[in-house]
Order: sequence, then C-alpha cells, then structure tokens
Amino acid sequence: MNRHWRLWAFLLLALLPLAGCGDSTVQAESISGEQRAIQNKGSDTLVNLALAWAEAYRVVAPSISIAVTGGGSGTGIAALINGTVDIANASRQMKEKEYEAAKANGIEAVEFTVAIDALAIVVNLENPVSELSIDQLADIYTGRITNWQEVGGNDAPIVLLSRETNSGTHVYFLEEVVRGGDKENKDIFAPQTLLMPSSVGITSEVRRNPNAIGYDGLGYVDTSHEKTIAVAKDADSPFVLPTVASGADGSYPISRDLYMYIAGQPTGAIADYMAWVMGPEGQRIVAELGFVPLPEK
Repeated sequence: MNRHWRLWAFLLLALLPLAGCGDSTVQAESISGEQRAIQNKGSDTLVNLALAWAEAYRVVAPSISIAVTGGGSGTGIAALINGTVDIANASRQMKEKEYEAAKANGIEAVEFTVAIDALAIVVNLENPVSELSIDQLADIYTGRITNWQEVGGNDAPIVLLSRETNSGTHVYFLEEVVRGGDKENKDIFAPQTLLMPSSVGITSEVRRNPNAIGYDGLGYVDTSHEKTIAVAKDADSPFVLPTVASGADGSYPISRDLYMYIAGQPTGAIADYMAWVMGPEGQRIVAELGFVPLPEK
C-alpha cells in the first residue's frame, strides 16, 4: 500500500509543473491577443510627463498598454539602438555616432519634438542671489567662481549640483551653459560637482543646503520650497525668470526641446499614440505638468 501511495504521489508532483505551464501559456496568448504593449524608456526629465500621457491614453485606447521607465536619455537611446524599446524619450538630440550605431543595427531613428522645457536654475530659499548671467553660471560650474560673495551673495562656498553624465539634461547644460554653446570650448564641470541620479535628488539637496545651486526642468520645480534664478543670455540682455510663457516665446535663455525617437516612421498603434501626444489633448497635459506646449501650427 505504501509503495502504491508513493507512486501516485510521485506522478501527481510530476504533472503539476506541466499544468502550470499550460495555464501560463494560455494567459500569455490571451494578453497578446487583447493588448499591444508599447515600450517607452529614457529621459528622467520626460518620465513624469510620459507617465501622465500613458495613463490618459488608456482612456482613449483601452487596448493599448504603454510601459514607461526612466533611466536617462542615454539609456533610452541605447535601448532604441538595441531594438528593445518602441519609443526613446530624450531631453537632448541624438548624436551622430548614435544615429550611426542605430543604422548599423538596421534601425532608422526618427525624431519627434513633443514638448519644450525651460531649464530652471534653482537655489535655496534663503539664498539672496536672484540673478545670474550665462557667463556667471559657466564660471560657477567650472569652479572659476567658488564663493557666493563673488556674485552678490553671502560669504559661503558654492555647492554645485548636477545631473549624472547619462542624463540628457547634463549634456545640454554642459554644452549650452558651461561651454556657452561654443563647440570649440572644452570646459567641463568642476571636480567638486555632486552628480545626482534624478531631478528629485537635486530638489532635495537644494531645499536642505542653503549654499547649493542646481538646475532642473521647470516641471519639477516647486517655488514654495526652492528659488528660481532669473538668467540673462549676456551682459546686454535682460534677466528673465523661467516660466511657461518665457519658455514658449524664447525670452528665457535656457530653453530646449524635448524629444521622442522612434525606430523608423511610426505606424499603427505607435503612430496613433504619437499623433495624440502632439495633438491638443497631449499638449494640454504638457502645460498641466509645467512644461511648455508645442506652438500651434
């Protein structure tokens, strides 16, 4: 009797994994038959906006699932080059070498401008400095200016905060502010610059540290907890605060486009989604989150 019981127990245990496999296969087929999952990855500047778009679009097209993750512009672009995402979010334009790497993998990257961002310079609320020029910002971030007293502030060391190097925001700030848009300029961030993994990291440190200075997308700035600096393009230009209006009309000197990259001209579900993102409903969400909508055509 014991021998028969052990035999039946063995057979039962052997059959259980097969039953589980059968159930999971049916479930996977059902999901793939009912939904189309769009993989969307990249810029941390864009991630909250992309998440809001994805959530709102589920109401428009319930059968379309959009999986959004951050990780930085470089991460999203690398995933597009490798063919592992449908849409790469980026707060900078793809570089020529990235286009070439995509082509080598049989991918023709197509660029879409989906929003505009005013990149705000933020300091602690207790900091008396309210205005800085691009040249002053460059001197601060290269370490040529190291004390707030040199730009009209308190006698205190300047604590530099930046996004990490994989961030498109880091690349944009390096090229357009630290190097002043001069392609021949080889200046780099001062070695004492603290590299933060996210916009939240910069915001948290600025709120905590009265001597800190950082930069962040306008959509991530809360002026009740941090102070925005008015920026002048040069000595002959006015100081302008970052706002949706100043970003839209180009008067704020640190404004940039935000991008989505697709592998080839979009078709089907992806084409429909991109049209919605760049249409009235998608751009309404852009404004709601503190970014600058695309100009009306």
